[in-house]
Amino acid sequence: MGHVLSVDGEGVFNMSVARITEISSSSEKSFEDAVAQGIARATETIRNVRSAWIKEQEVQVRDGKVSEYKVIMKITFVLDDAA
Repeated sequence: MGHVLSVDGEGVFNMSVARITEISSSSEKSFEDAVAQGIARATETIRNVRSAWIKEQEVQVRDGKVSEYKVIMKITFVLDDAA
């Protein structure tokens, strides 16, 4: 987990706690589509997603042609404040 510091409009520091989770996603179209699909899926179940870092890229090859694009990415999201 990490800490995220931000400054509000009044110059007051707010601290949030962020978590990072690693996911993989694939697409038959492109790396960009694999990233977009992965983020779309992650945001269905994870709130407050702030960023994604692409850790690895890989292609699958069939019959001498690229058949699938795969990415492994780290998704950063901010945890909800304790009630």
